[in-house]
Parts: sequence; structure tokens; C-alpha cells
Amino acid sequence: MRAYEILLRFYPASFRAEYGEEMRGIWARRRRDASGPPAVAALWIATVFEVLSNAAAVHWDILRQDLRYTVRTLARSPGFALTAVLVLALGVGANTAAFSVTDFVLIRPLPFPEPDRLVALWEKVPGYKMELSPSNYVDWKHMSKSFERMGAYVETSVNLVGQGDPEHLEGATVTADLLPLLGVQPMMGRVFTAAEDREGAPGTLLLSYQLWQAVFGGDAGVIGRRVNLDNEPFVVIGVMPRDFHFPSRNAELWTPMRFREHSDDFRDRNNNYLSVVARLKRGVSLAQAGAEMGVVTAQLERQFPKENAQTRAFVNLLRDELPQQSRLLLMALTGAALCVLTIACANLANLLLARGLARQRELAVRSAMGAGRERLVRQLVTESLVLALAGGALGVLVASAAVPLLARLVPASLPIAQSPSIDLRVLIFAGLISGLTGIGFGVLPAQRLCRQGDFSALREGTRAGGGRKERLRSVLVIAEVTASVVLLVSAGLLVRALWRIEGTDPGFRTDGVLTLQTALPMPKYDETARRAGFYTRVLSAVRALPGVSSAAYISYLPMVRTGGIWPATPEGQPVEIQRSGSHQASLRFVTPGFFATLGIPLHRGRDVAESDTIDAPFASVVSESFVRRYWPDQDPLGRHFKMAFHDRMVVGVVGDIRVRGLERPSEPQVYLPYRQVQDGSLEGYVPNDLVMHSASRPEALLPAVRQIIRGADSEQPVSDVRTMADIVQEQTASRAAQVRVLGAFAAIAFLLAGVGIHGLLSFAVSRRTQEIGVRIALGAQRGEIVQMIVRQGALLASAGVMLGIVLAYAAGRAMEGLLAGVQPGDALTFASAVGLCVMMTVLGSLLPALRAVRIDPIQAIRSE
Repeated sequence: MRAYEILLRFYPASFRAEYGEEMRGIWARRRRDASGPPAVAALWIATVFEVLSNAAAVHWDILRQDLRYTVRTLARSPGFALTAVLVLALGVGANTAAFSVTDFVLIRPLPFPEPDRLVALWEKVPGYKMELSPSNYVDWKHMSKSFERMGAYVETSVNLVGQGDPEHLEGATVTADLLPLLGVQPMMGRVFTAAEDREGAPGTLLLSYQLWQAVFGGDAGVIGRRVNLDNEPFVVIGVMPRDFHFPSRNAELWTPMRFREHSDDFRDRNNNYLSVVARLKRGVSLAQAGAEMGVVTAQLERQFPKENAQTRAFVNLLRDELPQQSRLLLMALTGAALCVLTIACANLANLLLARGLARQRELAVRSAMGAGRERLVRQLVTESLVLALAGGALGVLVASAAVPLLARLVPASLPIAQSPSIDLRVLIFAGLISGLTGIGFGVLPAQRLCRQGDFSALREGTRAGGGRKERLRSVLVIAEVTASVVLLVSAGLLVRALWRIEGTDPGFRTDGVLTLQTALPMPKYDETARRAGFYTRVLSAVRALPGVSSAAYISYLPMVRTGGIWPATPEGQPVEIQRSGSHQASLRFVTPGFFATLGIPLHRGRDVAESDTIDAPFASVVSESFVRRYWPDQDPLGRHFKMAFHDRMVVGVVGDIRVRGLERPSEPQVYLPYRQVQDGSLEGYVPNDLVMHSASRPEALLPAVRQIIRGADSEQPVSDVRTMADIVQEQTASRAAQVRVLGAFAAIAFLLAGVGIHGLLSFAVSRRTQEIGVRIALGAQRGEIVQMIVRQGALLASAGVMLGIVLAYAAGRAMEGLLAGVQPGDALTFASAVGLCVMMTVLGSLLPALRAVRIDPIQAIRSE
């Protein structure tokens, strides 16, 4: 019988109370009539099936009744229903949008087979984490045993000619092992072979699905077609799947690495340019692989003490190759969304409590007519679930509109599609949030309203203030104020950080400067003299344009391409290169006039000159930070140091610039004359970025500049056209997007918290109508009444503000990496947030206070 009693629990309590005894008697008779184990087993099987099916039917019948009653009830109070749905839509929509982006970037596995076994490898020296040199890559690959495969790639850009207008395309040069270790096969054709990695191998090419569609029209016969990349013939051997994006979502084609064994590739172990990916063997952990690579690098350091001094390996999951700032931005976004949800849930609970108290007589009548507590709670929870699901549906629409606005928070470096979307995972999340909100914040108010002891008080009239209920509603309002303070302070700190970053001097001119890229193809421009001829023709014509004051070329435009890091050995120090952070500098080749074009001040000496050729002494212009590091309080002119295979003499000193963004400090810079490069050497440092300064709008000169470049080389495309102002602005684009989002969340929180205070005080006034009437009848001044109401709101706001300040400081400490030097306890930000909360309290208290002083004491007393 005990087992049958457990089965009966599947029925509603009201059903069990009415039919339970009869059902127990019937089952007991059937159990006595069953003789033998087969009959007993058959009885239990039939009983379980009967109870479960009948219980489901009973529950469905009650649910239909509750839904019909809910629809009628909500239709009689559309204001309440609309308010509850809108409040929930804001909370659910904010969290759904935040989850869609966070899930897309941080949670979902990379779109490769067994992505948890994919790792990235880096060379690590004191102060830097950098790519591998080809020599170290080959040694790491042969000496390590923890990886199934190891591959390398270099992000490149090439000019596609012969397929209509010349196009500049982003892509990657990859080793033959890379695509197999990622576990990706072409949609059509084949991958690269080991033979195609060797010097002199025929050029082969893999197309992205998007490039295949856009340029080749989706032609199924594209395999075997010959195309020209940088005036070199390549044969298309395959088309990658639609959803393949590697190493970033901008990659459009892939070519084989084709190492040159007797060139700069293997000439210097300091020639770091290879990004390396590997797949762990099954059963090998990340820690084990890291430990083994520590042994490998230590052995290589003993073999090559000069080149590999202090060089170690850093092994990291490919999934975790995400900038820390991007991670913090997304975590802050998630925290802000949770604050909004907290406020929305508190408002929903307050609305349900207020509505329940207004329905006390109805609930008392239903209880007196025999409705049990479970039945009443079930009805109230059904109403809250209906509201929650309606709010959730509207929240999904809000999220659909918000997700595209958050696309800037998705790092372009991830090998995933361009932007998140509302898919099944996100819809399930929205459904869970809505359901849990409806149940969690509907059950508690329903239980408190349906306690048996409450109904005796309800029958006595409306004077009961509901002390416990008032305390609960006050706690909810305090939670709203606390969350709004956290959001206001967090948004304020990020705004201050954004202002600080935007006010940072990049060290160069941004107004009136136009930049564009003319990637010179190799081997067509392998000779330095031929490149010099192209630069001369283009620059002389551009400088002759109306309004143009100066123009120049540079390799690695600041803030766009960060430049190569090379070891520098100044005179007076050991000749051996100590590979540490204090012996590194960023290297760029420039044409004369670059510093004047970008307004970088020349403090000492001279600019690079056309006379700085391969036959002249190797010259260099260095930055102030380079001088401070190596020759503090000394005259650097005429000093020598070794870099990029040659001894260099300092002929000039220029101001520091921020090459890695406004948030990164200036680093030592070395600028070398573009003519002082041997033919076929340092091809990765060819000046490809044209910069020009004009007193008028430089964008207006773009058609003329295109014509000039086409005249210098008819096959040379122009790409990446931007102003320096746009480039600098892009440095804060993700921050600005997040500040806008957090600002919107803070505004929503501020509004909802104000609504919460207003709702609580309005309800308190309505519940205390008789009391206030008696106070006025006994001579209380209206100012005292206003003061009493405002004081109640101020006490709630003060409690929320104090708790919010503590939590806001903790939040500021957690996102300190985003604050760009702004202190987590910034006094101005906290004072502004507190001031806004004071204003919110006053505004939220104003209408209830005015309503209280208008109470007619005679009518208030008669109403009781």
C-alpha cells in the first residue's frame, strides 16, 4: 500500500482529498484478487500506467481551467499585465542577448573535431610572447612527442589579378600539416601535400567558399584553374567548406608555406613570424605537453645559447586564445545583464505581491468555498508563468534586435562566423530564464498570500498592513536599488576609462591623413630598386595633388599592423643577443617624409634620406623610448647597434608613438631607410602602406590617388582605405559599444528601480489610507505626511545604496583590466551614482507623497 500511496502523489492534492479513499479501497481489492507473482506484476504494470495517464489528464484539465481563469483575470487588469510583461521582456531580452554573445565567444567549442585537443604554441621570453622562428618550429616539431601533428601559418594578403578588376585579398600561408590537424577537409578538391611545402614547388591554392562564390561564380569546374596571385601562377586545388574560417574570419584563401631553406627563413632563430597550432595526442594533458616543451626548449637553449637564451614554450588551448580585454568585456556584459534581470524579477515579485494583496477578498472567498492552499497557489503560479512566458517571447524579440548591436564585442581573431544569432541554444536559454523567473518569483508571493493564517485577518477588513509582506517588498526594492547602483557605477567607470583613452595622445597626427595599402607582389618587386621606382612614381605624383603637403610609405602602419619585434644589441653591451624584453624593439622601414606626414616630431638629427642606399652606411632613426632604454642622459647620434643582420648607426631621434593601440604604452621603435635592404631579403617588411596629409578632405583625393597607382602599376589594387582618425577611433570601437550597452542597461535599471520605489510607496499609501486620514484628522500637517512617505523611500534607497557601493567596488576591482588607469573606487563616479539614486528616490516618492496629502480624512475613515 505504501508504494500505491507514492503513486497517488502524482494526482493533485484536491483530487486525492476527494477520491483518495475510494481509489485506495479499489486497489486493495484488486491486490487481494491477484494471486501469484505474474498476476501481481501485471497488476502493478497496469496500475502504474493507469495512474500516470489519469494523473496527466487531471493535471491538464486543471491547467485548462487555470489558463481560462488567468486570461479572464488578466483581461480585467490590462495595465498590470502589460507592465509585468514589459518588465520581464527587458530582463529576459538583456540576458538573452548577453548570453548569445557570451556563448558564441566563450562557451561554444571551436568548429573543429575534438577542439579541446587543439593548442597554440608560442615562444616566451621575459616580457614578450611571440611567434616561432622557422628553425625553432622545425626543432619543436621533431623533438616533441606530445602532439599528433604540428602545423604553422602566417596571415598574409595577396593581389588577385586576371579575374576582373585586381583585388586585394586576406588569407594565410599554411604548412601541409595544418588543415589535417584541424580535422577539416575541402568541400571540393584536396589539401596541400608535404611536397608543396618545399622551396620551388608549384604554386597551389585553396579558396574559401565565399571567394569561390563571389569571384568564380560557384563554378564547379574551378579545380585546376590557373590564377595569378601577386603575378605568380597558382593552381586551384580545392574549395573549403562554407563555415571554415581560419585563422580568422577574414581569411579568403590559403597557399602552401614553401620554406626557403637557404634564405632568411632559417638564417636567424630570431626571425619570429610563424603562428603554430598543434593537436594533442589522446590521453596527453595540456600540463604534460607544457612540461615536455619546457624540456625541449631547455635543450635548444643549451644547443644555441646565443639565439635561444631565456626562450621557453607557452602552450595554450586554442579556445583560450582570446584577448583578455575581450573576455573581461563579455563578463562585464553578462554581469550587467544579470543585474537587469535581478531588478526585473524583483519588480515582478512586487507586482505579484501587490496584486495578490489586492485580491485578498477573492482568495478568502475561494478558500471558504473549499479551495485548498495548493489549488490557490497553483492558480497564482499559473498566472505568473503566463506572464513570464509572454515576457520571454517579447524578450526574444528584444534580444533579436540587440544582438546585431553587440557584434562589435566578438573578436575578429576567432576562427568563427562573423556574428552570433538567435538559434535553438539561445531560445532554450530564454525559455529557461522565463520559466524559472515565473516559477521562482511566482511561488514565493503565492505561498505567502495563501497561508491559512492570513485569511482570518483578511475577513476583518483592509486595515491589515501585512507586516511580513511589506518587509518582503521592501527587501525586493532594496535589491533593485543595489543592482542599479552596481550598474551605474560600472557604466560610469567604463565611461571614464573611455574618455581617458580617447584623450590619449597617440604621438602622431590624425586629422587630414589618409591611408591605403598597395601590397607589392613578390617576386615582381623582389628587387629593392624596382620597389624604389614604384614609390618614386607614386609619391611624386601624390605630393603634386592640390592640397597635399606630404606623403610617404611605411611597413606596418601604426595601430593597424603592429610590426616585427627584433632583438637590438647597442654598442657597449655584449655582442651576444640577450633575448629579453629589455633588448627588443619594433622595426619598420619607411620612405623619406614619413615623420612629417604623420606629424611625428624629429627631436634630433635627420630623417631617413634617398641617399641611404645599400652602398651607404646603414642608418636608423630611433624613438625617444629607445634612447632612454639604451643611452639615458647621453647623445645617441652616431651610436651603433645591431639589428636585422646589420650594424646600424643612429642618425635621428623622433617622438614616441603608440603602435599597439591607445591602451598600450609606447615601445622602442626603430625606423630604417627603405633602400637599405638587400634584394630578396626581409620581404615581410616591404613598405606597403601609403600615408598622405592634406589640408582639405583627403578622402576627396582618393580617385586621383587610385589613378596614380594604376598608372604606376596597372595590376596593383588599392585596399584598406581609411583615415588615421578612423583607425584611432576603431581602437575604442569595442569599448564604445560596450559602454553604450552598459549605459542602456544602467538606464533600464535606474528606471525600473524608480518604478519599484514608486510602486512600493504607492501601495503603502493605499494600504495606510485610514491611518493617514486619522493622522490628518488629529492635526498632522501635510508636510509631515510628505516627510513620512519620503522618509520611507529614503530609508530603502539608503540601504540599497550602501550595499550597492560595496558590490560596485568589488565589480570595479574585477574589471580593473578594462579601466585604463581609472581607480575602481573613483570618487566622482560613485558620487554621481549616489546622486542619481537620490534623484530616483525623490522622483519615485513624489507622486505617492502628493497622493497621501490629498486624502480626505472623513472619506478615509468612512471607507472602513
